[in-house]
Amino acid sequence: MHDFALAAGVLLILIVLWDAFETTVLPRRVSRRFRLTRIFYRTTWIPFRAIARGIRFGNPRENFLSIFGPLSLILLLVTWAFGLIVAFGLLHWGLGSRLTLPAGITGFRADLYLSGTTFFTLGLGDVAPTSGASRVLTVVEGGMGFGFLALVIGYLPILSQAFSRREATIALLDARAGSPPTAAELLRRHGSAEGAEALMELFREWERWSAELLESHVSFPVLAYYRSQHDNQSWVAALTTILDVCSLVVAGIDKAPTRDARLAFAMARHAVVDLARVFSQDPRAPQPDRLPDTELARLKQALASSGMPLKSDAGVVEHLVHMRGTYEPYVHALSEFLLMPLPAWLPPAGAKDNWQITR
Repeated sequence: MHDFALAAGVLLILIVLWDAFETTVLPRRVSRRFRLTRIFYRTTWIPFRAIARGIRFGNPRENFLSIFGPLSLILLLVTWAFGLIVAFGLLHWGLGSRLTLPAGITGFRADLYLSGTTFFTLGLGDVAPTSGASRVLTVVEGGMGFGFLALVIGYLPILSQAFSRREATIALLDARAGSPPTAAELLRRHGSAEGAEALMELFREWERWSAELLESHVSFPVLAYYRSQHDNQSWVAALTTILDVCSLVVAGIDKAPTRDARLAFAMARHAVVDLARVFSQDPRAPQPDRLPDTELARLKQALASSGMPLKSDAGVVEHLVHMRGTYEPYVHALSEFLLMPLPAWLPPAGAKDNWQITR
């Protein structure tokens, strides 16, 4: 049993440390299915999402879902710390529990108590190692506790900064595409003489935003669970809106910067595909169709009245359908997984921007 405890302790330390390294330090997507962090989020997000589905759609559900991202991060750190404390406790016990013990603490509880006080660097001294191996183990765990504290201090600000950069650009979309954002409203607000230049700048900004989103959310997938400040906004909806607009421009809108739209579309599509893979979500077409024939006819009318009509050439609709097919299955999979609704192509009647209703 003591040999088994030693082996289990070493294995648990290696699993936790490697998982922490991949999650917080390694800037690359890890495709391996067996990971402590992956198991943790699967076992916590699935029941949390199931509970959220039973809550009324809108503000109550969003308030509940907004808890998960920050709370899960804290629980993940607690899980790592607990795993390391148990692992070192197993090592002490496997070495024979060579400790000076106060009254009332015996057996594995004493090893676990020593491991906890050492890891959190309390240094109470009421339980102390008596052998050379136990003393070395105590020093190693104390150093690891300091390293864990440094990891937490360095990790949380990085997440906060990445989240702030993401949300700042999404907030700017409010006055440019409405709340919730839609492709038709974004093009309508850029239908003036100065609109083409503004649209070109917007595509360039969102191309860079998509690249930053891809880099940050692949490196730190927990950010995907963080909700936006407003119920009618989300990073999935914002990204989908940009893809919708780029699809319309590339498919056949004359007065728009096609080249910049292609570049923004390529980067945004790359982001949604990779993120769907990060969360192991298979692409699946939205049901019902986001743009049926009746809605497409309304969209054409809206674009024509805004001064940015869709071409009537043969093949324009087929081109649009083809481009939609390259990203809609992926954004729909992310939408279903994260409970972030996809935007419509046309704004709902009477919709107001967030800045107009904020008091």
